[in-house]
Amino acid sequence: MTDSAPHIEVMRSQLGRARGLGAGGSGTAHWWAERVSAASLLPLSTWFIVQMFRLGGADHAAVVKWGGKPVNATMLTALIITTFYHAQLGLQVIVDDYVHGKAHLPTRILVKLFTSLLGLLGVVAVIKFVAAGNRRS
Repeated sequence: MTDSAPHIEVMRSQLGRARGLGAGGSGTAHWWAERVSAASLLPLSTWFIVQMFRLGGADHAAVVKWGGKPVNATMLTALIITTFYHAQLGLQVIVDDYVHGKAHLPTRILVKLFTSLLGLLGVVAVIKFVAAGNRRS
């Protein structure tokens, strides 16, 4: 009987280590977030590409006027936020799969900080774009 007790403890220990992992934990939410952000990027990216073709050859004043319109600024902001959110999700998967040990947590934090900073810079650029467009109006 004492031979089976250590075996059960080992099984419980392995089970304890596995809890909270896999599709039953946060993996499902992460998967859905990736898919929803990717699906959101399809129309936003299409809109952006069409707009860039429409603005092809336009002078600086026309581009600034275009960027000063609320609909365009909102779409640009949505594109930037969704792009960097989607990038953060994808990079997190790479870090989780390939970075192990003590470097895992700092790398995850750096990825979140880096993508958040780039997204914030993009949003600030749109705000400056709108401000410049409103001065010219």
